[in-house]
Parts: sequence; structure tokens; C-alpha cells
Amino acid sequence: MGIRTRLTSASVASGQAPPPVPLDMLAERLDGYARAARGAFADNTVRALHADTRVFADWCRANHRQNIPASSETVVAFIDAMSQLKAPATVRRYRSSIAALHRAAELPNPCEAEVVRLALRRMNRMRGVRQKQAEPLNRSAIERMVVAEAPDSSDLLGLRDAALISVAYDTLLRRSELVGLLIEDLQRADDGGGTILVRRSKGDQEAAGTIKYLAPDTMARVEAYLNFGMLAGGPLFRAVDKGGRPSRTPLEAQEVRRIFRKLAELADLRLSRPPSAHSTRVGAAQDMLSAGLELSEVMQAGSWKSVVMVARYGERLLARRGAARKLAALQSRA
Repeated sequence: MGIRTRLTSASVASGQAPPPVPLDMLAERLDGYARAARGAFADNTVRALHADTRVFADWCRANHRQNIPASSETVVAFIDAMSQLKAPATVRRYRSSIAALHRAAELPNPCEAEVVRLALRRMNRMRGVRQKQAEPLNRSAIERMVVAEAPDSSDLLGLRDAALISVAYDTLLRRSELVGLLIEDLQRADDGGGTILVRRSKGDQEAAGTIKYLAPDTMARVEAYLNFGMLAGGPLFRAVDKGGRPSRTPLEAQEVRRIFRKLAELADLRLSRPPSAHSTRVGAAQDMLSAGLELSEVMQAGSWKSVVMVARYGERLLARRGAARKLAALQSRA
């Protein structure tokens, strides 16, 4: 799983440290946990855990503190320091990763201490808990991006990118889910539209699978891309080499954001900031709410289990449809 981090046994400069544990014993416990947990977590989760615990270990080393087992005072000092440098959501994730590291090593969890909870609350009051929302790519932006790409019958890269942005908008999938799509899971309907099976997603780690709808114009772009590339099976979205030949391996997840940004530049979109791989997800959710669809319908389309994020994406639209707006209309003020 890659959970082992840099183990240090430096003495703690302040605060009460837990009793020291031999490094070979810690290493054995972490290795055993990694073997047991292999395949139980998404790759992104594993990468984030490894990166977060490395940040904590490096900070502890630089500040002459013990990272494992860590004292609650050390975690508080780390949170206070990181809250000056990182977004609150990132600091909260660091705390979760530190807790996971101690559970894996079969050690008491320092993050359960009240002083740690108070440190997070102090950060939230100082910085706020509101997260930056990805720049939305609404339907009008998608259409401009597809036109700007202007894929023709001799441009596999353009055909792929037009298909990718169209599928991303229709399905509201995350980047890891987009690059995990398979050609054999695509099915065309009589009306020209289609469906595709998403075998695994962030909210479906046990791979029960879910079916997503593709509109006729999206299906046409997907089929144009597949036909030109002579692709009949395997990953739907792939890298394309300099000779215009498709790879046999899936497109890298980080390439999705790069492609979206390239298309936005080609379309000369006036955005407040560059789009991210989440932008089609936000834009489609906003368009659904703007069209009058219910929150429950949008949640189903985007595979959200909580109404919180959907409401956040469409909070300005929902405000314009809320009780205050209705009252203003009744009072002939709107």
C-alpha cells in the first residue's frame, strides 16, 4: 500500500511523547498492514496517504519532533504551522492521514485528543471552511470548446479530446473514472444516444458499477474517434503518439485537466481561473439545477451520496429560486 513513511525516533522538543517503539517493530507493523490492505483502497487514496505522511515526517524532522508515535502536542503544532501555508481542507486531510498512519502501526491515535480538535476548530475560525469551487464548464462553454477543437477525419487527437470533454459533461465523472472507461462497456441506443458502464468510482470502491447516459451528439463524437482510431476494445481514452497512433494504455488521469485547459484556451473562454478536471462536473450540475431539475436528480446523475456538494455547486442558482426570491416576487419586488 505504500503506507510506510520516514520513521524517526528523534526526541520531542516539547509536549509529552508516547513511549518510544523500536523502529524495526514499527516497520514490521506497517509492512504487515500494507500487505493486508493491498487492493482495499483506491490508488488516489494510497498516493495521498503516502504524500501526507511524508510531509508530516519531514516537518517533524525539521522541528526535532517524533513523527511516530506522535504526541497530540506535536500534531497540534503541525496543524498550527500548516494552517499558515495550506488550505484548510488540505490540513484536515493531513490530520486524517496521521491518524491512519497510527492505526496502521497499532499505536494510540494522537488525533483523537481534544487539543487536536480545538486546533482544527481554531484554524477553521481563522481561515474559514469554505473551499474554492472548480471553475464550471457549462453547456455553452462545452459547445465552444468542441467547435474550437474543430476535429476532422484526419485528427485523432482532436477527435479524442472532443469525445472526452463531451463524455465528461454528460456523465459528470471524475478524471480517474473517465480514464477507467472501457470501449466494450459502451452501448448505442436506437435514438442515437447511448450508455456506458462505469465499473468503479470514488463512491463505489467495491465495483458494483453504474450506468451513465450519453447524448446522441456525444455518441457521435465517441464513434468518430473510435472509428478513426480503429479501436474496438480496451481503454476508451488513450494517449496519442506524435505519429497520431493511439496507445494501448489508458490516458493518464492528470492529462484530463491539461486537455480541458487546452480546449478552453482554443475556445478563448473568459474564465476567472483555468478549468480543472472537476469543471465539467460542476458545470453539468449547475446546468441541471438551472433547468429546474431536483437536487435528488442531480445527486443521482453525479453519484453524490450527500446533498451538500450539489447544493454548494448550485448555491447561487438555488438562492435565486429560494424563499427570499419567491417572497420578493409576491411583493412585486422581483
